[in-house]
Amino acid sequence: MSNLDREAVPSVCGGRGFVVAEPVRELLSPRRVKLGESTEVRRLLPNLGRRMVGAWAFVDHYGPDDIADEPGMQVPPHPHMGLQTVSWLHEGEVLHRDSTGSLQTIRPRELGLMTSGRAISHSEESPKTHARYLHGAQLWVALPDTHRHVEPHFQHHADLPTVTAPGLTATVILGSLDGATSPGSTYTPIVGADLTLTAGADVRVPLNPDFEYAVLAMSGESHVDDVPVLPGSMLYLGCGRTELPVRAGSDTGLMLLGGEPFEEELVMWWNFIGRSQDDITQAREDWMTGSRFGEVKGYDGDRLDAPELPSVPLKARGRVR
Repeated sequence: MSNLDREAVPSVCGGRGFVVAEPVRELLSPRRVKLGESTEVRRLLPNLGRRMVGAWAFVDHYGPDDIADEPGMQVPPHPHMGLQTVSWLHEGEVLHRDSTGSLQTIRPRELGLMTSGRAISHSEESPKTHARYLHGAQLWVALPDTHRHVEPHFQHHADLPTVTAPGLTATVILGSLDGATSPGSTYTPIVGADLTLTAGADVRVPLNPDFEYAVLAMSGESHVDDVPVLPGSMLYLGCGRTELPVRAGSDTGLMLLGGEPFEEELVMWWNFIGRSQDDITQAREDWMTGSRFGEVKGYDGDRLDAPELPSVPLKARGRVR
């Protein structure tokens, strides 16, 4: 799942000028975006109030959707560069194909991690025979300049480490949490964790004070640092925290996202992350001419064309609000 907007708007992000260096409680509301024919997502990043959280640069939350009589997710082949995609499901399945030859069905609480590096293309679809409900999140991680041209590759990890406490199971998706480390490849100091809480749980999640954090509410009723967070919304928490209090009023699913504030200035347009107008222009041309990004084999349908570039110049800047 990716950015399928036909009038893609550039996002300027990165840099530490607007990092909140102390704990805050900034509630972010989503923007609803149509993805393909039958899936609507709630886009939390980039947001008018916040562009990045650590290296996390893009967050979509979708479902739970009843797709019993629907095709479900249908995202044709499209390109990426300069980033990693993280596929994370609570319900349903997604069939991933990419131009390196990967073919993998991703199921709930399994990590699908695609590192685009210099260039990759992929498709995502619900299998023809699929579960009734589809519910999950799609996230991007920006690659630092030293690694943004690595060879593209895909990783699938069905068994991930967990951290437990009374009423809490935390699955470590990327990076480390409380001594548990994900096998997924990372290129900056980062953490992503899925928090499952039972009704009535009252816990404190250990944090790194040098990281900035946000919590995405997937399901249930919860208070994060005494702020009620409804499903499909995200609470930005800033830096300087050593722990995070979370209370669950019902069985609850949350995603904890964090990392060292991303220092580099970026340009993000459509499905590309670059450093300049030239980076983006060349990537679009390479996709449209059929070079560099490879071919996704086995997908039943046409690939996506890139939208037109905006008329205004694309310029890398720091974090803006």
